[in-house]
Amino acid sequence: MVLASCPLYFIAVCVIGVIHGFSWGLNTYATQLFFDSVASAVSTKSGLTMVYISLAVLGTVTIGSQVLNGVHNFMVNSLSNRMPGHLGKYIHQKAARVEPVLYESPDLLDDINKAQQGAINSLVLLVVIVSLFTFYLPYFAFMAWYLYRLKPVLVISLVFIFIPVMITQLIRGAVHARLEDESAPLRREVDYYLRCICDREYFKETRLLGAYRFFKELYLTALKAMHQKKWTVELKTNLLELGMKMLTLAGYFGVLYLLFAALMNGEISIGSFAAVFASIELMFNIMEEIISSHIGRLTQNLGTVRNFIRFLDLPERSGSMERVSFTDGIKFTNVCFSYPGAEKNAVEQINLTIKPGETIAIVGENGAGKSTLVKLLMGLYLPTEGTVEIGGVDSRELSLNSVYQGITGVFQKYQRYQLTLKENVEISDLKAQDQARLSAAAAKADLELCPETFPQGFETMLSREFDGVDLSGGQWQRVALARGFYRVHDLIVLDEPTAAIDPLEETRIYEKFAELSQDKTAVIVTHRLGSAKIADRIVVMDQGRIVEVGTHEQLIQERGKYAQMYQAQAQWYVS
Repeated sequence: MVLASCPLYFIAVCVIGVIHGFSWGLNTYATQLFFDSVASAVSTKSGLTMVYISLAVLGTVTIGSQVLNGVHNFMVNSLSNRMPGHLGKYIHQKAARVEPVLYESPDLLDDINKAQQGAINSLVLLVVIVSLFTFYLPYFAFMAWYLYRLKPVLVISLVFIFIPVMITQLIRGAVHARLEDESAPLRREVDYYLRCICDREYFKETRLLGAYRFFKELYLTALKAMHQKKWTVELKTNLLELGMKMLTLAGYFGVLYLLFAALMNGEISIGSFAAVFASIELMFNIMEEIISSHIGRLTQNLGTVRNFIRFLDLPERSGSMERVSFTDGIKFTNVCFSYPGAEKNAVEQINLTIKPGETIAIVGENGAGKSTLVKLLMGLYLPTEGTVEIGGVDSRELSLNSVYQGITGVFQKYQRYQLTLKENVEISDLKAQDQARLSAAAAKADLELCPETFPQGFETMLSREFDGVDLSGGQWQRVALARGFYRVHDLIVLDEPTAAIDPLEETRIYEKFAELSQDKTAVIVTHRLGSAKIADRIVVMDQGRIVEVGTHEQLIQERGKYAQMYQAQAQWYVS
């Protein structure tokens, strides 16, 4: 994925890493040449020409390795800064392709949280692997050749010293992978409670209700539980690592003894002893860095990386049809649907045909299945049993991309984007950006651009946080309506879109909506039954089933569920 995102830069990082690794090995060899030339000059009373030459070589190699070190670190950091956006793109693309119904399950939310953490740690994995194979491997390959040439046992002893530490890191990796699975739900809880305390969406109501301390306790409890799990794991693994590092320290002194013995026995020169003695601490530090830091982080985070890859491997909707027309009608045949993990169906035995260009109102009590029915007729959810045909095509054959085309909607919980008024409306169809359409959409929603409210017209920033203005609930609802009207559509869904508008304004908007939805398929979900009168037919739902279908007049005459609900609401307006 990273190679596909920036291939040339990635290859350049690898090449610089290889050169950098060899430069540190050459530093040791240049150090030996310098000390040998000094020893030779002292013992033979010869000239200093070779000393100066070897000193120049040592200086050049040392300066070069430091320059390469700076360049290599800069390039690796630059790569690490570039990549989170690229890997995040894969998560967002995958999240857009999985079955939307999975968002009803906390398992998917945990998977996304783990994947986001895994994407970050994937960069750690990438940097570690690239560093191991392009910097550390060339360096130790050179040093292994150099030490083997001096005394073969030195190479073998270096390898065995770090086996205990490697075992520790493998154990640490397995433990932290299990910790990540247990921490993801707690991490989501911590984030949510923190939002309830200080997020703009929640804080007014939280303080009005006096619920700050309540959420604070929940936040601290979840945070303590998460940290307790981490503390327990870190304590055990660090105690194990401490014991193994004591073995490594003993090995370090053993190597120094072998080196000293080889010098005393005349097996190596003074220059070789000085060079290896000067570099052996560097080798131990680098190997410690590799095993304890890099490989330690790698094994610790490997579980989250697996979560990232596992999320990208989740099954996707298999439909391949890229275009469907909602103006050709929608047909339900014996449709049942249940949410993931639910014991009973949310909707049961639905049989309904929505004719081309028809306006349908869906009414019912809370929990009757209205929103589920809408998601099924949009093709967003697939039926558990039966078929939903959109324009004569089974919704199972549709790609998610085709589902989102040709649909617009206005929902009760709409978004208040901290953008300009123009951007808030045009965000529903960014490819268009047509001033005439923008003005028409505002007019359809009865959104008046008075200078007192919108001093810069469509360019007015709708956020006090960005030196703009804030709107009332009713004004924001009109912005949301304009957003829905702006999008080119074959099907429009209004799900309680006028909850923040007074009844007179609501009546005007619905009357205008009735005019605008001619020759379009339209669905209205509403609790205010007076608004349902504009529909060609009203669908009444109760406990997941359709119990009545007809016009307002027909349903009133039948004196069934709809008539009861209508009379219950009417008594509040009639003395």
